[in-house]
Amino acid sequence: MSTHTESDTSSTEHTTAEAVDGVDTVVTEAAAAEPVAREEAAEGDRGTRSRRIAELEREAEIAADFLETLLDIADLDGDLEVAVEGDRALVAIVDSEDGPAPRRLVGPNAQVLEALQELTRLAVQAETGDRSRLMLDVANYRADRRAALVAQARRIVAEVKESGEARELEPMTAFERKVIHDEVLAAGLFSESEGEEPNRYVVVRPA
Repeated sequence: MSTHTESDTSSTEHTTAEAVDGVDTVVTEAAAAEPVAREEAAEGDRGTRSRRIAELEREAEIAADFLETLLDIADLDGDLEVAVEGDRALVAIVDSEDGPAPRRLVGPNAQVLEALQELTRLAVQAETGDRSRLMLDVANYRADRRAALVAQARRIVAEVKESGEARELEPMTAFERKVIHDEVLAAGLFSESEGEEPNRYVVVRPA
């Protein structure tokens, strides 16, 4: 009985040692694999981002071809510039050697520009099968408008912080409202859109 017990104990100790060695081996291998896994994940993220940029560049090229045809049909001057910013394609009709960009394509309150942008997005969607968030600019209208809106938003933020009261802004397009929202958020205040299109406006509130 005594010998049998010692044998069982020895067997148990041996098994336990093997198990511990096995765990050590697994842990060591897992630790060694972590940097590789992180590197593979990072490589996958870079690959996904590269594919997305390629898709957006294609959107911009399709849009540029569409707009070039439209300008030719309408006999309007202007060159086309394309870019990718964030998660959207950008296309701009700018001055050319033949003449300035046609500001008539902006229209009152950018209504013509907004309609042309939507038409261009539909042209891209017809080609790619996917809904586009492409942004169109004409004669630097959006760039100039963005700068003015940022200045306005900063002024409103200062007023709301000083008074502690909410402020309502004039009706704006979706593009203009987003510029305001981004600037208000960066300043640590709260904003929301209210009303119905085309009279939807931003309300800036204290934090």
